[in-house]
Amino acid sequence: MSVSFADIEAAAARLAGHAAETPLIESPALNDRLGCRVLIKAETLQRAGAFKFRGAYNRLVQLEGEEKRRGVVAFSSGNHAQGVALAAKLLGMPALIVMPSDAPAVKVAATRGYGADVLLYDRLTEDREAIAAKVAAERAAVVVPAFDDPHIIAGQGTAGIELVRQAKALGANLDLFMAPVSGGGLLAGTSLAVRHLSPNTDVVGVEPTGFDDTAQSLAKGERLEIKPTGRSYCDALESPAPGKIVFPILRKTVSGMADVTDAEVAEAMRYAYTTLKLVVEPGGSVCLAALLAGKVPLARPGSTVAIVLSGANVDPAFYAQVLAGEA
Repeated sequence: MSVSFADIEAAAARLAGHAAETPLIESPALNDRLGCRVLIKAETLQRAGAFKFRGAYNRLVQLEGEEKRRGVVAFSSGNHAQGVALAAKLLGMPALIVMPSDAPAVKVAATRGYGADVLLYDRLTEDREAIAAKVAAERAAVVVPAFDDPHIIAGQGTAGIELVRQAKALGANLDLFMAPVSGGGLLAGTSLAVRHLSPNTDVVGVEPTGFDDTAQSLAKGERLEIKPTGRSYCDALESPAPGKIVFPILRKTVSGMADVTDAEVAEAMRYAYTTLKLVVEPGGSVCLAALLAGKVPLARPGSTVAIVLSGANVDPAFYAQVLAGEA
């Protein structure tokens, strides 16, 4: 099972008028600091606060008849949960989301606010995929994966089509494109789109330190599942392995990987707030963090770099600590 550029174009047609075409913004202050031109795809301004709405809507809008009536089940730490919940509400179908009990309260509340049922589980002792499969079987519902699904990947890829078109309108030729990585659905979809429309553009994915399963897998040439020994500020990027559909795409499109520490992520969140005037959650800030920390050799002086900044669903109390320099 694979994903083509035609699949991404078809997804873009389905999303037209439903997903926001988020802006591609530029900060002279950031450009001066880094010595290169940085174009920021602000998916923090997407519906439900993250790029995840794109893939969720593209998957759900293709359900018809009995499948639509029975609804969907998904599992997520927060942003996919909200994307599926909102898409289901817009399309008039029931949704149940399996979420970890330690997910940020703001994400759980928003998911319920969109009308979805939420089933909490213990991420340390329970298997969310097994729980979702059991509930889906009981309801005869469709399981909507967070990343390892061709329709999800194609939906996320629409951000890449927009980005390249917006960059060209600014007279920019992209030397480098960067996106956050968890299971890899965003990077797979957007890298396919970017490399199709701009073949000479390098692609770099960014993960949290200690959760670099994609980097390790690409280095080894095969999918690896890691066993993290701790947690990351980036609750949205703690997948232990790249997706089975995702990985072959990344092997073809990705030029390199980077990882960032919690301290670097917090610094990027503060920079986004004070300089870019954008609220960004930890997982959404990793590309900016990698650039600010000088961890991306392909971001050469004078080059043009495009990054995805997503999402904006951060716990208010934790965010206050970050802005105060206490986290």
